Amino acid sequence: MVNKHLMVKTLAAKTGMTEKVCARMLGAVAEVLREAVARGEHVRLPGFGVFFVRERAARRGRNPQTGEEFEIPAGKAIVFRPGGELRRAVAE
Repeated sequence: MVNKHLMVKTLAAKTGMTEKVCARMLGAVAEVLREAVARGEHVRLPGFGVFFVRERAARRGRNPQTGEEFEIPAGKAIVFRPGGELRRAVAE
């Protein structure tokens, strides 16, 4: 599993920048993504994919243990749609 620490180390190795600088850059990128998606904007990263928010309608749910029905309120979901290059990389 790749975590933030490993990602920072890998970025530093690939770019020749210090880990401290890479950690700040990764944090800034995450913050920009978070703020844009929170505003409802699509974030497109060519070759990687698109992050966006999708509205979910209210719907009926059912408790599987009791069979009791209940209302699930409308809400929002964060969606990631992978780009073509990422899909091809995973398929190989």
